Amino acid sequence: MSPITPLVPRQPVPDLAVDLVGGGTWSLAKQKPENFTMVVFYRGLHCPICKGYLGDLAKKADEFADLGVNIAVISSDDAERASKAKSEWHLENLDVGYGLSLDRAREWGLYVSAGVGKTSIGIEEPALFSEPGLFMVRPDGTLYFASVQTMPFARPAFGDILKAVAFVNTRGYPARGEVVDHKAAASEAA
Repeated sequence: MSPITPLVPRQPVPDLAVDLVGGGTWSLAKQKPENFTMVVFYRGLHCPICKGYLGDLAKKADEFADLGVNIAVISSDDAERASKAKSEWHLENLDVGYGLSLDRAREWGLYVSAGVGKTSIGIEEPALFSEPGLFMVRPDGTLYFASVQTMPFARPAFGDILKAVAFVNTRGYPARGEVVDHKAAASEAA
């Protein structure tokens, strides 16, 4: 498996295309949002925290649309598990993608875990699966914001993200964290 390389704000993100529950393909390159595409990577059907997290997102999807944000939620689950998540978790208003390869997950800086049996809701974890991540991508395909986690807990709250997007849209706040070589940048500033 490839090593994790963090993505850099203001730089292009990797290509991303996945099959969608219900048919068709979701492609980041084909997104034409007014302001952002929000890509939410979730652990899969086995994760009770993902269920609540994505349920909250589904309730706020119209608010994100009003702020010019397209949304996709994606996992490394297979079609059957992703279909169950979409229907059982009431995600009808979200694009639910599946079949994310672990190599592609690593390109996005996601961590990968090995399954350890059944979760608290009695669903078997896959042998390998990607951990959560949330990315806000500008219409030009560059990264604006990223949050990547090794665990399912303490993810960015969608209410907070809505407030942040409203602020960013109003104020034109730039992407931060863009400095790759801080020593060279410090030398140039001196």
